[in-house]
Amino acid sequence: MCVGRGGMGEVWRATDEVLGRDVAVKLMLGHEHDPSAADRFRLEAQTAARLSHPHVVGVFDFGTWDGKLYLVMELVHGDSLAAAPGRPVVLPAEKVATVAAHAAAGLAAAHRQGVVHRDIKPGNLLMDSDGTVKLADFGIARFVDDPSGALTTTGQIVGTGLYLAPERALGNPASPASDVYSLGCVLYQLLTGRPPFRADTATALLYQHIDTPPAPPRQVGTPMPAAFEDFLLTLLAKQPEQRPTAQAIADWFGSGAWRDQPMPLPQALPHGAGPHRPSAPLAAPPAHRAPVHHRPAPQSRRQPAVRPAPQTAPTPAPARSRRAQPPTENPLTAISRRRPRRTAAVAGAVAFVVFLLIGMVWLS
Repeated sequence: MCVGRGGMGEVWRATDEVLGRDVAVKLMLGHEHDPSAADRFRLEAQTAARLSHPHVVGVFDFGTWDGKLYLVMELVHGDSLAAAPGRPVVLPAEKVATVAAHAAAGLAAAHRQGVVHRDIKPGNLLMDSDGTVKLADFGIARFVDDPSGALTTTGQIVGTGLYLAPERALGNPASPASDVYSLGCVLYQLLTGRPPFRADTATALLYQHIDTPPAPPRQVGTPMPAAFEDFLLTLLAKQPEQRPTAQAIADWFGSGAWRDQPMPLPQALPHGAGPHRPSAPLAAPPAHRAPVHHRPAPQSRRQPAVRPAPQTAPTPAPARSRRAQPPTENPLTAISRRRPRRTAAVAGAVAFVVFLLIGMVWLS
């Protein structure tokens, strides 16, 4: 039973008779007219087989049947997120957060293996009946460390224009950040029902990817948490280095941070530990100064002998003792003041001796 058709072929539901399981078989059609198509189809098989992750469609086998190349893959019991004509797929924020976490986890697994998907779009995101999202169609994927894996001519843009990263619109090589931008465009469309940029011509669309900032989803009438919107806009940053990695996206959405809920507080540190503990003693006054802060000022003045006043205020008793003492006298002034008294005493003694000698002479 045919379950889908694409630009490179058809996908059929089949049964693996050896292992007894349902599989999806992708048949390549029309590769006779495109010499590189068979190489790209073979590269898809090799790339997908290199990846083993719950959010990546697994590849089991590859070969040729009746002149047609085929790829045996994991059968996903569900459908893609591509919109039907005139019926855009619009999901609530909680569902889109799940899509983001799963798709980003699959991208992170590919990026760790050096694989860039290069064609992230709603049709390549498959959701099974349990709500699990898986990445599919690595037909134009390339290895970051193998430029020959592109299998395209120089300057040729490969991928879907509605989800093309600005650096790729400028002709630069694809990178993991390019996949992140494309995923941001897909999430934007699942939330709002339309891609972030639309134009009448391919050239105008590429210029919008390069120069025009996307309108925040809440401005176009899509209710959603502010944290979700802010983070989504970082995926659509014009500069690749400003976008988060695929693993960071998976971790962020998986943590529930998109709900605008406060993050859990860190665990309590042991008593006396932690970087802020040393600042606590600085807030409390020293033990010998505690009475100064808590004792009323009048009491300290009534008992100066028992509790000395603080160092900042002068003690009254020393002030009174300084006023009771006479001012200090210069020693030279004191000597000059005592010198006339000594001279008078010596003169009196000399006069007494002279009069005594005169009297003795007169009596004799």
